Amino acid sequence: MTEKPEYGNWVSKRIVYTPILLALIFLGLDILLPAFLIPAALLFAVAAYFAYARHLFSQHGGNIQERIVDLVLKNLEWNGEGQALDVGCGSGALTIKLAKMYPRARVVGIDYWGGSWEYSKKMCESNARIAGVSERVSFQKASASSLPFEGEHFDAVVSNLAFHEVHDVADKREVVGEALRVLRKGGRFAFQDLFLLRRTYGDTEAFLARIREWGIARVEMVETRNAPFIPWALKLPFMVGAMSIITGEK
Repeated sequence: MTEKPEYGNWVSKRIVYTPILLALIFLGLDILLPAFLIPAALLFAVAAYFAYARHLFSQHGGNIQERIVDLVLKNLEWNGEGQALDVGCGSGALTIKLAKMYPRARVVGIDYWGGSWEYSKKMCESNARIAGVSERVSFQKASASSLPFEGEHFDAVVSNLAFHEVHDVADKREVVGEALRVLRKGGRFAFQDLFLLRRTYGDTEAFLARIREWGIARVEMVETRNAPFIPWALKLPFMVGAMSIITGEK
């Protein structure tokens, strides 16, 4: 069989199995008190939802995860000349897609690869090799809050669901600013994150105005949940509902 890249699933097995385990515990306690049937039923329902979501995200289900990643590149208006950076590359999916889409570009993927995720630099490098882009792609460990590059170093910068995961900065808007710092004047960017989550990014219009104050020539927001391939079951706030893409030109 042909070897294929492994990009993982945003809905981990743990998220599915943990409520099942708790439901079984409550089901056992039903012997003592019948009321325990209620939390058991609710937990089974939660497990069923996340199992369905995991299926939709998988390549064998709706392949929604890959299509959401593709949205970043569809909103990147770049000619593919020069160097690009993927901030928070995870398993390397977006980095590799970017390299495949722009065969003349060199792409760098950075990530901290913390213990809460199953991704690693080795996994990214393996995926790049399988995809046939190893000669134009490199990966390195770094924090998105303090990128190890000089200002205006890259011609394009992308990111997918990474900024809100940066734990060493309280204001996630500063992480967006750091990504834009390393983008050259006239360079293009496309960032996808939980930008509609007010407790993280505040008012949307105020956030976009702040980005413009940083000297960004053009910026606009595209709501991910409005993509035609997103099923209603994934439009909940804790899934795709709070996601959107910020794209533009510095």
